[in-house]
Amino acid sequence: MSDTLTEQRRFTRIPFSAIAHLHSGQTESYRDCQVLDLSLNGLLMQIPQNWQGKLGQSFSILLQVSDDQIEITMQAKVAHISSTAVGFQCQQIDLDSISHLKKLIALNLGDERLLDRQLLALTQSLKPTTS
Repeated sequence: MSDTLTEQRRFTRIPFSAIAHLHSGQTESYRDCQVLDLSLNGLLMQIPQNWQGKLGQSFSILLQVSDDQIEITMQAKVAHISSTAVGFQCQQIDLDSISHLKKLIALNLGDERLLDRQLLALTQSLKPTTS
């Protein structure tokens, strides 16, 4: 990872396997995408089959967390693309979704102080929406 990207990353990524569905306002849609990791500020997934997305393009993302009907929805933009993966930076997230995401991150981090610092950084970078 480049020094610049390392310096920019303020949010701990946790390995996480889940399925996501993507949709752009331009009728571009990708279903059953494999999530590789999550952070409070976005996610990384395997590059979807027939990928046509571009850097900076906005997508609505629906992340299916588990069999017990937990879903996380966010608006995110494409932050980076490699030959195997695409990273998304969260631009907007509703209160229910950020609550679910916070619980997932807390369970995997095991460090409440680190989570609190990352939540503060997140609140400074985006504004939650109401459901």
